[in-house]
Amino acid sequence: MTFFLLSVGSPDLIGSAARGAVITTFLIFIGLCLLWVFTLATQDDDPERLYVAGRSLPPVFNGVAMAGEQITVVLLVSLPGAIALFGYDGVSTAVDSALALGVLLLLASRIRATRRYTLGELFSLRAEGPGTRIAGAVVTLCIAVPLLMVQLRAGGITAALLIGKPTEAAQVVCTVLMGVLITCFAGVADLRGTSFVQVAKVPVALAALAAVTLLALRLFDWSPEALLSAAMDKSMSPDDYLSPGLWAHTADLGPLGTISDHIVVILGTAMMPHLLLRVSASRDVPAARRSLSIAVGLTGLFYLLLITTGFAAAAVVGSGRIGAVDAKGQGAPILLSSEVLPHHSTGRVVLITLVACVAFLAVLTAVASVTSAAAVSVTRDLMGQKVRTRIGIGEPAVLRLSVVALCAVSLLLTTAVHRYPIEFLLAFSLSLAASCVFPALVYSFLWTGFNRRGLLWLVYGGLSLCTLLTLASPAVSGTGYALLPEQDFNLFPLHTPGLVSVPAAFLLGWLGSARPWERTTRPRHTAPGPTSRHTAPGPTPARSSPGARIDSDEDVVSG
Repeated sequence: MTFFLLSVGSPDLIGSAARGAVITTFLIFIGLCLLWVFTLATQDDDPERLYVAGRSLPPVFNGVAMAGEQITVVLLVSLPGAIALFGYDGVSTAVDSALALGVLLLLASRIRATRRYTLGELFSLRAEGPGTRIAGAVVTLCIAVPLLMVQLRAGGITAALLIGKPTEAAQVVCTVLMGVLITCFAGVADLRGTSFVQVAKVPVALAALAAVTLLALRLFDWSPEALLSAAMDKSMSPDDYLSPGLWAHTADLGPLGTISDHIVVILGTAMMPHLLLRVSASRDVPAARRSLSIAVGLTGLFYLLLITTGFAAAAVVGSGRIGAVDAKGQGAPILLSSEVLPHHSTGRVVLITLVACVAFLAVLTAVASVTSAAAVSVTRDLMGQKVRTRIGIGEPAVLRLSVVALCAVSLLLTTAVHRYPIEFLLAFSLSLAASCVFPALVYSFLWTGFNRRGLLWLVYGGLSLCTLLTLASPAVSGTGYALLPEQDFNLFPLHTPGLVSVPAAFLLGWLGSARPWERTTRPRHTAPGPTSRHTAPGPTPARSSPGARIDSDEDVVSG
């Protein structure tokens, strides 16, 4: 979301006659959700029940909850708008997001077989020690905090849009109120309680998108071809609407920028810490595979509906009006909901309220899931058993305090930078997951020679590269959509660093583990004696012991 979404002069989407009914119904829905959430709160102090629901979630239930993890408010408002404004480029982003669960499906069996559920524990498969756990916690926090900022801000701006207050002060107030409510939810809910809300959100979200799409299709006599033609005609560039390159972030960068974006979206979405925690909540390896298969199907349907909603918004509202509200089209779903039915009809009020309720559920569950995963990492990886014993605080208490602290810090940062466009933080989080988590897990599962030095080089090298390249990219300076458009220290031409940072992370992991320079500098021995062929040197015990230890562990699926 940008602060332009509710800029002065933006249209009144609801109207004064319907606003009272929409706000009243929305507040009642929020109250019922919070009441339900508190009834799901657990008093159990068993850490495994708090973290992964005792690994007791049924496959179908967990699969629907996994699909719910993909339904976030950022996707609900940004993808239809991107498709409405940029056509093909928006569709390709939706397809990439849908493919991400397929990547996770390839690693799900190995992740579940380890019986570990934080990045620090997964990183310790072949590289034991506090340093690897700290690296996992650092990466988790660097991924989670930007995600929380974007989600909280999107929820606050959506609420301000519904009450018809186009001022920055109203946006900040709504963001703070939404953040406080969500902090209360995240502070009392465990994974099982969050899963129930996720499962309830999926059919509501799918029904809302399907209703909006069908009502839009009705305006074109149920003809998809007529709807698509109208979308092209009302777009800002009818001739290029269904061709790549219309999105400003990829224009003039050639295919390299597009490839980098694909890498970041596919790999980054698949390696989110809260998704890895969800996989660990499965009963066993077959249940994890089945849950992900169900999630893939439901997520595919969700993205298909998002794509049709984007085209419908372009056809009914028009790209010009959508772009006038927000340069990135993030008001498209509510604009479409307000236009598909007559302005004085009861059905219009119901539809807008339904979309608002879905947005609230999306913010509630997304923030709770991301915060819980980050808090579990803080509790398990940063605040180990020795630290907790020294300060005299139990593991559940540390978890609750970590949740509240993370939400408070994220909310404070969100309000501090509210007037700035921070969409690039989402791409930054995805870039970190793609560059630090994916290569580390691939090496940990498939290469017995991967060790502590290689992991630390990979993680901190990938983190440093992503940070530096993002700061030097068009997302931060030198362009009209940048964080600092008036500044120009744009030295890196790509919008996302994935094309450079992901291969570099793999290379750093290999260099740190294999240390090939030691082979080239090793002194040559004298001519071998008669028995030398029976005493050929092998790998040193210190170098091979981590791999041997992992291969013998029955809980780990090794390559």
